[in-house]
Amino acid sequence: MAYDKIIPLRTRLDHCLDYVLNEEKSSLSHALAYAENPEKSHQLVTGVNCQARTAFREMQATKSRWDKRGGILGYHIIHSYAPGEVTPEQAHAAGVEFARRLLGNRYEAVVSTHLDREHYHCHIVFNSVSFVDGRKYRSDFASYFGQVRGTSNAVSRDYGLSVIQPQGQGKHYAQWDAERRGGATVTGLIRQDIDAAIQESFTFDTFLAALRRQGYSVKYGANVKHTAVRPPGAQRFFRLDSLGDGYTEADVRARMTAIRQGEAPEQPQPERRPRRQRRYTVQGGRLPERRPRKPCGFRALYVSYLYLLGARHPRGKRQYPFPIRAEVTKLHRYQRQMKLLQTYRIDTDAQLAMLGSALQADIDALIGQRKGLYQRKRAGKDVTGEIESINQKLRRLRGQLKTCGQIAADIPRIRAQAESCHTQARQEKEERNKDLAANRESRPDRHFGPVR
Repeated sequence: MAYDKIIPLRTRLDHCLDYVLNEEKSSLSHALAYAENPEKSHQLVTGVNCQARTAFREMQATKSRWDKRGGILGYHIIHSYAPGEVTPEQAHAAGVEFARRLLGNRYEAVVSTHLDREHYHCHIVFNSVSFVDGRKYRSDFASYFGQVRGTSNAVSRDYGLSVIQPQGQGKHYAQWDAERRGGATVTGLIRQDIDAAIQESFTFDTFLAALRRQGYSVKYGANVKHTAVRPPGAQRFFRLDSLGDGYTEADVRARMTAIRQGEAPEQPQPERRPRRQRRYTVQGGRLPERRPRKPCGFRALYVSYLYLLGARHPRGKRQYPFPIRAEVTKLHRYQRQMKLLQTYRIDTDAQLAMLGSALQADIDALIGQRKGLYQRKRAGKDVTGEIESINQKLRRLRGQLKTCGQIAADIPRIRAQAESCHTQARQEKEERNKDLAANRESRPDRHFGPVR
């Protein structure tokens, strides 16, 4: 069984000295020198489309010939085998075959098998530029699973080795990253609604009816292969068996059976952290009373909306519509927008447009300065530090300009969502008041003491 990890080798222009000493050569040559280390590889080294001892010079010549010296310089693949599965010669032969099939007759590479660990592994360092047509190798999600992993499994089968079989279903990066950071996800919100529906249901039909009352659309029946639900406001259905353990149709039925039999475990309650009280001591007399100015316009809207999403103070057990709860997945985006609005005190569309124009003007001015620095650099001047400083400012300004565009696009939806929540709150309050009034009218008059 071969496990593969691919690492891009990038140039670093952190300091002027690094640029003068040609960090591109040192970074790529370091990887090649490590792969060719005789103490680690025991001379199991093979060059693919080049000579192993002159691989760096040949790669540099290819880059110069096609004028592609920047960007990603090369790639470093670690091709590992399970302990005791192969001999050193078999591991090296399989690694060379893997490199030949993956790179073909297009890229120079060095394959070195290291035997200093319990698991034998090959280090494959190859040029990012093709010596045939100058095209650069593109490494992404599709190329890894379609080319690297596929080629590795094919070579392993040919050599009689085991292959890696994927376990479970892959996740979108946004969902994986949110789960890693402990943030909210759409699937997590769906699981919460399913848990609530299970607690109030005794049969699968009543469970589906409870989801429909929450605004869900349901695919279920004799002609439906997989039961699926679609949250209100969502664009697609989610299969129950894609939500994780405990949420397949069989699991839901088993959980409801346990509830009927009184065997269901108690739902874990979220741990509440005690609020830390702060104490302040005023020295030199009383401080003058200053009433903080209330935000207005865009900032007031964002404060209210972040409050609804639970960023400020969660509102107990009140149930909001699913589209509002699904917005929690964009909480970091809205917080970043609120920070920009607060920094520049933006409250209206006109102010937002003026800020966008000012940021664009600053960007244009910095681009003009950088153009002059590039001319001085071509003349042999050392202006790398000044160019990097301008690039940092440009990244910050472009990020703020992008946030301005996001605010302009998000404001209509935020207004509609906030108004929907406020309307729901008013309706609930009116219903409670009606219930209280009806209860008062239905009560018989009670008198205490003798009536005179």
